[in-house]
Amino acid sequence: MKFRPLYSKLLIVLGIDISLISASIYGAYLVRFEFSIPSQYTVLLYKILPVIILVKITSFYFFDLYRGMWRYTSIADLFNIIKASALSSFLVISFILFVTRFEGFSRSIFIIDWCFTVLLITGYRVAIRLYYEQLSGEGSRLTAMSNLIGLLTRKQSDGKRILIIGAGDCGEKICREILNNYKLRHNIAGFIDDDPEKLGKKIHGIPVLGFIEEIKKVSQKTRADEVLIAIPSASSGEIRKIIETCKGCGITFKIIPGYSELIDGKVTVNAIREVAYRDLLGREVIKLDAERIGGYLKGKRVLVTGAGGSIGSELCRQICRFKPESIILYERAESPLYEIELDIRQSFPETKSVSLLADVRDMVQLEKTFIKYRPQVVFHAAAYKHVPMLELQPWRAIENNIHGTLNLVNVSKKHDIERFVFVSTDKAVRPTNVMGASKRVAEMLVQSQNGCGLSKTRFMIVRFGNVIGSVGSVVPLFKKQIERGGPVTVTHPDVTRYFMTIPEACQLILQAGAMGSGGEIFLFDMGTPIKIIDMARDLIRLSGFVPDEDIKIEYVGLRPGEKLYEELITEGEGIVPTSHEKIMTLKGLDCSLNILNGNIEELTRLSEDQDHNKIKQMLKKIVQEYMPCD
Repeated sequence: MKFRPLYSKLLIVLGIDISLISASIYGAYLVRFEFSIPSQYTVLLYKILPVIILVKITSFYFFDLYRGMWRYTSIADLFNIIKASALSSFLVISFILFVTRFEGFSRSIFIIDWCFTVLLITGYRVAIRLYYEQLSGEGSRLTAMSNLIGLLTRKQSDGKRILIIGAGDCGEKICREILNNYKLRHNIAGFIDDDPEKLGKKIHGIPVLGFIEEIKKVSQKTRADEVLIAIPSASSGEIRKIIETCKGCGITFKIIPGYSELIDGKVTVNAIREVAYRDLLGREVIKLDAERIGGYLKGKRVLVTGAGGSIGSELCRQICRFKPESIILYERAESPLYEIELDIRQSFPETKSVSLLADVRDMVQLEKTFIKYRPQVVFHAAAYKHVPMLELQPWRAIENNIHGTLNLVNVSKKHDIERFVFVSTDKAVRPTNVMGASKRVAEMLVQSQNGCGLSKTRFMIVRFGNVIGSVGSVVPLFKKQIERGGPVTVTHPDVTRYFMTIPEACQLILQAGAMGSGGEIFLFDMGTPIKIIDMARDLIRLSGFVPDEDIKIEYVGLRPGEKLYEELITEGEGIVPTSHEKIMTLKGLDCSLNILNGNIEELTRLSEDQDHNKIKQMLKKIVQEYMPCD
């Protein structure tokens, strides 16, 4: 039953080719006799037509024209069509010469027929490829000349031999770039794919050799040096299976990241990297409503605070995809600001970028920035977020996370910006640490602007959990410990956290910004919480070691302010679904000014005095669900 669609497609292909072959020979007769074929020649045409069809279809088969995937038609396929047409024409001419000595036949007809056959068969296959590329909104950037040079200059004995896992669009793009870039010094040994319809087919002349479970056999047969995982939509289970198989047969492996990590979804050789822990999360590709996001970003002046941070920098890249008029990079750290400035200028030269070495705590600088650059949309991602450090110096959390947010809110209201998106954290839910409590107070400040009817600006909040690879994330710490030979330190065997990737978080932030009407707290679908001990073991295995044998794991106890597990909602907040499957809204508090009035000023005064205990007491007064840990 699985192969029935394959045979039905083959019959359609054969039918079309037979029609094109018939049209080719008939067209040759028309051209030869100036569109008026004598009756005696018409009779001979009908007699010889079955022979021509049989010979040409057979030649096409032996030159693999029915094994290629037409959506990936290449120069190699064109060469095969030319060779198959030439051979079939030679066989037809030989047959006619042997049977009739060319009595009643014009020799020029078969030369014209060969030209028509090449044009029609090639044109049809190229049309199929163009159809698929236009359907997916892509355009080929490779010229025919570069393809030709790549094929003619490549030596199969040179360079690394690569097996590509995934004979889909991603695998085809990588294959095409390698074939057409003679500087890469790579050779494609073959494809591996679990789709039975693709087995035995060819992409750019390179065969699909087997299923994923046959990696060992195929790699030995082809003498492959490396496996490239080119399945951006693969689940964590599939990637784990491939990795374990590769390790079992001693072959190295790399990966093309998910589409969320690729700017505009473009797959290139430069995207190839080592397999990282975020690949094992196996999260689904996020479907963005590009039209709605573009509606509030395209042609607008956008300001991002904390632009040099892990979230802020990726947020800037994602924003630039939607062609804003300008992007204002607001960052207090010099080196990260310089790096994101260079990145934006190189990757998005058409977008005007402004780099400001500035602090959200400086109200004078904020005011000058808004007067000079007139931002219309603000993303507030600047924050202190290291839990143990802020437990020891809580006044820094007050100054930056609360007072800095209040400054930005006030200047945004004054200048009537259109949208204000505040990036928060799940640690603001029933906080047990100063960092979480300070972010909860900042949430209340932002939400009150619309909840209390204070502003026409749309103020909204996005709240999510831990981000893989961000500054302060546990993953970089574990990797450094593994590089040193261990031990890997875990706080507690039962500690769990929600995780998502940086690009995923930033895309959902942009989507939430498009959906908000003001006053909402947007909650992201964080999937299933992950045990930190399981993460540590996965990272050790990914590095080629055996947990508890090659690399030891030690438990060091919870740090100040840490929970065993994180929560995404607090009491009194009701989840409401939205039009996006990955985003929900929380009802939250309608208006919290009565809680905030006077207390924020007192918090500011206590932070100036650096009074550790009184700061926590005041936070507890404002955020009643805050339960400080000793």
